[in-house]
Amino acid sequence: MENELNLLAAEIDKDFETATESKALENLRIKYVGKKGAISAYYEKMGKLSKEERPKIGQLLNSLKNKVESLLTEKLEKFSGNTNNEIIDFSMPGYKLPAGKYHLISQTIRRIKEIFRTLNFDIAEGPEIETEYYNFEALNFPPHHPARDMQDSFHIDKGHVLRTHTSPVQVRTMEKCKPPLKIISIGKCYRNDPLDASHLPMFQQIEGLMVDEDINFSDLKGVLKIFFSEFFQKKTNIRLNPSFFPFTEPSAEVSVTCPICQSGCPLCKKSGWIELFGAGMVDPNVFRNVKYDSEKYTGFAFGGGIERLTIIKHSINDIRHFYENDIRFLNQF
Repeated sequence: MENELNLLAAEIDKDFETATESKALENLRIKYVGKKGAISAYYEKMGKLSKEERPKIGQLLNSLKNKVESLLTEKLEKFSGNTNNEIIDFSMPGYKLPAGKYHLISQTIRRIKEIFRTLNFDIAEGPEIETEYYNFEALNFPPHHPARDMQDSFHIDKGHVLRTHTSPVQVRTMEKCKPPLKIISIGKCYRNDPLDASHLPMFQQIEGLMVDEDINFSDLKGVLKIFFSEFFQKKTNIRLNPSFFPFTEPSAEVSVTCPICQSGCPLCKKSGWIELFGAGMVDPNVFRNVKYDSEKYTGFAFGGGIERLTIIKHSINDIRHFYENDIRFLNQF
């Protein structure tokens, strides 16, 4: 029996040397020290041995049992720091962990801020829940003015709305600061629009304002031309078509040459131009509301949707993709 136990000891050493995971260790524990294991079987044979053999064989069995238990403990300690319960080979190349990234709308906002900072524009912020005064009246929307119907507002209570544009930030900034003034404001706006491929009840908007002496339409066109050329990373032409906005006079719709095509595509409806912003010279009534001297100072303002800019730049066909959290869509950018 002594020779058998020596062979069993060699087998134990070989088995534990090749074990590389906790499941294999559990199988070895059952194989050797379980109720029906090899060492337990030899203990049952002790009664058939002579009195002279029992002490020596018993000592060998105890030694083997302690050895198995010691090897089990030692191996488990090595595996304890590894969630896969496998031996780590530090010479192997590591796994590449997935990294987070900015949402596509956030990427657009960061790029817009970078461009306007190079033009020395400051960034201003304001509340999303606005008083009707700042959202309408201070911007030359008198009570019952038909232009208010264009906004289709979400009313919080009497006198408060979810802001329909970021233009109230202009008024709040002009109340606090004296000219000259160059700011942009970016933030969420809310309108009771139907949810479809081109409309959302919540959207992001950029608004720009520049006030100083002798500001004119050519300054507005120059700033916008620089911005669109930098944003779309190609030379862009600007077209201003007459329009109407209560807080600017004269007002214009700003179109740019299609950044996708040269002669016409479905995105620009074969026209070669895409309307992106509304703009104009600040109405003197707005200046009077913030106590600016409209005889001394002039200024321009412009604004447009962040989502629309992003759609045009990346040729996206549905505005709803931005907020559906489809990882297949987001990973493309």
